[in-house]
Amino acid sequence: MEMTGQCLCGAVRFTAQDVAHKIGACHCGQCRRWGSGPYFAVRAGSVVFEGEDNLGRYRSSDWAERGFCKRCGSSLFYRMIEEDRYIMAAGSFDDQSGFELAYQVFIDEKPDFYSFAQETKTSTGDDFFARYAALKED
Repeated sequence: MEMTGQCLCGAVRFTAQDVAHKIGACHCGQCRRWGSGPYFAVRAGSVVFEGEDNLGRYRSSDWAERGFCKRCGSSLFYRMIEEDRYIMAAGSFDDQSGFELAYQVFIDEKPDFYSFAQETKTSTGDDFFARYAALKED
C-alpha cells in the first residue's frame, strides 16, 4: 500500500510503499528526548522524499539514523542503515485512518508519568536487540 505524508511545514513530503498499519511505540531514552514522549511509528518498505534539501539526517547510533525537517524540526523517520529499513513517524502521514497501536518496545525504559489504556505486546530493550541480532543473521 502506498501512503503519503509530510512534515509540519510541508517543506519535506514523502511517498512510502508497503506501509504497515500496526503502530509501535518506542519508549527508549533517545526517542523520548527526540520528541518529548514515545515515538509512534510504522514500518515502511521504501520511501521517496521530496524537498531533500530540507531533510536533515542525524546518525543516532552505529546502526541507525533519524530524519527530520531542517525548517520546522518535525521528526520524520528512524532508519536502520544496514537494511535501509524506514520506521516512519505515524503522525507525519496524511491519512492516519486504519493505524492501530499494536506493540511497545523498550518498555523497561518507559517513565512512570504516562501509560496507555489499550493492551499491546511489549518488549524490553534487551528483547529488541536480541530480535534485531537474529534478523541480521538470517
